[in-house]
Amino acid sequence: MAKSDKKKAAEDRLEALQVNLVDAQIWAQSAGKRICIVFEGRDAAGKDGAIKRITEHLAVRQTQVVALPKPSDREKTQWWFQRYIPHLPAAGEWTLFNRSWYNRAGVEKVMGFSTVEEQARFIKDVPQFESMLIHDDIILIKLWLDISQDEQKKRLDDRRSDPLKRLKVSPLDAVAQAKWTDYSAARDEMLKASHTKQAPWTCVKTDDKTAARENIIRHILSTIDECQYTNPVPKPDGDIVFSFDAVTKGKRSLNP
Repeated sequence: MAKSDKKKAAEDRLEALQVNLVDAQIWAQSAGKRICIVFEGRDAAGKDGAIKRITEHLAVRQTQVVALPKPSDREKTQWWFQRYIPHLPAAGEWTLFNRSWYNRAGVEKVMGFSTVEEQARFIKDVPQFESMLIHDDIILIKLWLDISQDEQKKRLDDRRSDPLKRLKVSPLDAVAQAKWTDYSAARDEMLKASHTKQAPWTCVKTDDKTAARENIIRHILSTIDECQYTNPVPKPDGDIVFSFDAVTKGKRSLNP
């Protein structure tokens, strides 16, 4: 198949999936369901692009993307989860967290922005916090977007050279590669401690952006399985999207 034909086929598949996302939001509104999707992953793993494709045709009033800045001095003295709670969805709403409460187990741990005691408390509390959300009938979907070190470097370099991507450049980009091993260790500890039967982690290989976005949407639609969709929903590609269980059992692996 020619490159142009492959691109058109991918666009057609994405459009069909986006129609289904609209179906899912209409269903959520009529049923009073609350959808909360957590996007975590390394810098440049593709969180922004995936969220854009998901929300592109959803209702603005019922959809919010939350990407909180660093905590204020006052917020630093609050219960860690407190600043995230006001952004949780109400009936019929979707909330997509572009990074979430897991900042404490990721960037804060690697960069030393919180204490060892605070990090330990978070790891202990997060399963209970998420259990409360699920018991209150929030549909919680947690995604870890995994990228290779070479692909991350390429994307970070592209950010710095593309004037349209200047807003994506962060001071933390400079250490993403230098602290790659530290981030891997923090990721592994975080996933092992917070992967529960009630609130499991789903891992996504994102070196191929197009395939990753399509399969993320497939996974979301498959999770919201009470909805009647306009178009068929293919199962996610198991080489791209897989449960963290597959990693712990040695059937799949994350980038070292």
